[in-house]
Amino acid sequence: MSRQIVLDTETTGLSAAAGDRVIELGCVELVNRKLTRNNLHLYFNPDRDSHPDALRVHGITSEFLRDKPRFHECAQQVLEYLRGAELIIHNASFDVGFLDKELELAGLAPLATHVGAITDTLAMAKELYPGKRNSLDGLCDRLGVDNTGRTLHGALLDAELLADVYINMTRGQDALLVADDVSTGSDGLSAAAVDLCRLVLPVLAPTAEELAAHEDVLAQLDKSSGGKTVWRTAQLAA
Repeated sequence: MSRQIVLDTETTGLSAAAGDRVIELGCVELVNRKLTRNNLHLYFNPDRDSHPDALRVHGITSEFLRDKPRFHECAQQVLEYLRGAELIIHNASFDVGFLDKELELAGLAPLATHVGAITDTLAMAKELYPGKRNSLDGLCDRLGVDNTGRTLHGALLDAELLADVYINMTRGQDALLVADDVSTGSDGLSAAAVDLCRLVLPVLAPTAEELAAHEDVLAQLDKSSGGKTVWRTAQLAA
C-alpha cells in the first residue's frame, strides 16, 4: 500500500526562527494515489498575533484562535497521522521548517524522522516547467485544477488543491502502481500477473534487402554529417 499525505500549513508570519508559529495544519490522505477522505485539519493557538501581511493572506484572526489548542497539545496526534507516509508539500522547506520548530518546542524529534519521505512539488514543478509561474495558483491554471474557491489561503483547501495538482503532474506514473502479483481489469475481475522471466522471445534475422536499406540510411547520415558519425569514427579507430 502506497500512503501519501498532502500537507499545508498557515503561519503567523514568515520566520519560525524569529518566533512565528503554525496556526493551521491541513492534511489530505492518498492511498495508491486515490483520495480516502481520511483528512486531518487542525487550528492552533500560537499565543501571538499574525503579522498583518500574513493575516491578509489567510484571514485567520487571533480572536478565532484564542480557544484553540496549542500545537504541543496535538503533536502526538499529528505524528501518529503522518507516521511512515510520504509527505507531498509545495515549497516543503517552509512548512517543514515551521513544523520542525513546533516539534522542537514540544521536545520531539524533527519531522523527517517520523515520516517515510518528503516530496517538494515546487521543485518538481520547476523541473517540469522551467521559467514558468509555479505557484499553487499557477499550477492549478496550467493543469486545469479548479481553484475558484481560493479567495484566501487555507491549509486544508490548499492541500486538497495540491493533491489534485500532484496527481496531474505525476499522471504518467499510474502504470507503476499496479500490484506485483495481481491485476484488475475493467470488468472488476482479478488475474494473476504473468511471469515474463521465462518467456523466450524469437530472434528474427534481417533479410538481405533490410540490411541493404539499413546501410543506405547509415550512408546518408554519414554523408550529411561530413563523415563524423559515431559508427564510422568507431570503424576507423578499430
